[in-house]
Amino acid sequence: MSTAEATVETLLRHEVDTVYALPGLHNDPLFDAFYHTGERLRVIHPRHEQTAAYMALGAALVTGKPQAFAVVPGPGMLNASSALLTAYGMNAPVLGLIGQIPQADIDRGHGHLHEIHDQLGLMRHITKWADRIRSPQEAPRLVSEAIWQARSGRQRPVALECALDTWAQRAEVALPDAPLPLPFETVDDEAIERAAKLLGQAERPILVLGGGAQEASAEVARIAEMLEAPVSSYRRGRGVISSSHRLAVDMPVGHRLWKDADAVLAIGTRFFIQNGGWGIDDQLKVVRIDIDPEEPDRLRRPDVALVGDAAVQLRALIAALPRHNRKRAPRDEELNSHRAWLAERLSRLEPQLGFLKAIRAALPEDGIFVDEVCQVGFASRVALPIEKPRTFLSPGYQDNLGWGLGTALGAKVAMPHRKVLSITGDGGAMYQIGELATAVRHNIAVVLVVFDNGAFGNVRRIQQERYGNRLIASDLHNPNFAQLAESFGIASFKAVTANQLEDALHKAFALDAPALVWVPHGDMPSPWDLIMMPRVRG
Repeated sequence: MSTAEATVETLLRHEVDTVYALPGLHNDPLFDAFYHTGERLRVIHPRHEQTAAYMALGAALVTGKPQAFAVVPGPGMLNASSALLTAYGMNAPVLGLIGQIPQADIDRGHGHLHEIHDQLGLMRHITKWADRIRSPQEAPRLVSEAIWQARSGRQRPVALECALDTWAQRAEVALPDAPLPLPFETVDDEAIERAAKLLGQAERPILVLGGGAQEASAEVARIAEMLEAPVSSYRRGRGVISSSHRLAVDMPVGHRLWKDADAVLAIGTRFFIQNGGWGIDDQLKVVRIDIDPEEPDRLRRPDVALVGDAAVQLRALIAALPRHNRKRAPRDEELNSHRAWLAERLSRLEPQLGFLKAIRAALPEDGIFVDEVCQVGFASRVALPIEKPRTFLSPGYQDNLGWGLGTALGAKVAMPHRKVLSITGDGGAMYQIGELATAVRHNIAVVLVVFDNGAFGNVRRIQQERYGNRLIASDLHNPNFAQLAESFGIASFKAVTANQLEDALHKAFALDAPALVWVPHGDMPSPWDLIMMPRVRG
């Protein structure tokens, strides 16, 4: 086999059957290997390397499984790096296959096409693990290792580079029979017992969820009910427990409950907002569950750290808790009072709230919503009800403008029978608007909603409020987005009101084809007082 063929066959043995990829000279043998797989492997080619990596990211986020992209070196790798960086922040198992110049000339500075100094070192800064394939015999082992690294422990992106001449080299190759086994999950019985005692004795416990809890929905609901504990989530933790569950609360309500809580169980979350923002004092006991052994001790050491998969640790905790758990009165009345406060506060966020209600009415419970760095996106993080895990995609702490459309396209490819809605502001829309061509070419039925106010709205508000209305570089000149969509051969709709938006979304989803909804609007009120909330203890 050639190195390229060995790489592709190993991907297939690891159930990676789709690659998001842009062709180019350095990867010609790899694409020829893609071709010869026939129908066993699907290649989706977007119009920009950035999008190739974002599509792999979207597919990884909705499936929880490794997804691959391939790009050329140098500018191709750098174009894809923003998505790799986002995948790193979001703990997503993405595999980048990156080309290289001829192997003998790597890092010698000759000026080859797409040459970049220490590309491998650059990739190691934005991935969990990266290496170079140097021969056909190495390919199966390194691809297997890359996928193992992406899946094991704290899931994160990985990358492999390979020189253009190495891709074509041929040799006898031994392919793996099966993926490398994941680490065996262990439970620290003593730590579980201490956590159960601490939580069981608490009068007003609270749960905080992050993306690491995505595969533990049943366990989270069970332990919340045992503790009669409200469950607060934000962004990646949303949907782990249904928004309609009687103990589920959005983050602003979690903040209101924080000052009186006496114990917190933080599951699969960096815990940065609460730990660094809301404050912790000696009266608040902290139990953290995280698969990364380094994570619990950041900022402040918890009272108990349970290291491992959230579902496994929670099952052990559920078994131990009855020995220590006190009886608590239901908190429904209290939580409903807080929810009424939040509903009143959200009512001031118009037109965002009306648009979000329209979206929720049109998008099925298992539909996938991709937010963006825009005014409606910010509001969605605290105001859009989410019922299922892995259906609310938000770009994590990178919060990078323009991530949404590519991510939504990948999500739809991975989940073809689910409705996928991508929202964006006019600023973010123009980052990847050319990928409407990709949606048409591959018949990817994503519905894109563009909220258009002719500005980088958040930037403009900050300039108005904090810098004496000294506006600079925040105004935008936009196309007519409906006409632009039609020029790609995509159905388009215009909506100004929430009712018009809901009607347009129903019509767009009924097409089962790519569609765009253009929503021109004026200034929107700020949601930031519901997101950047003050310290209340410690």
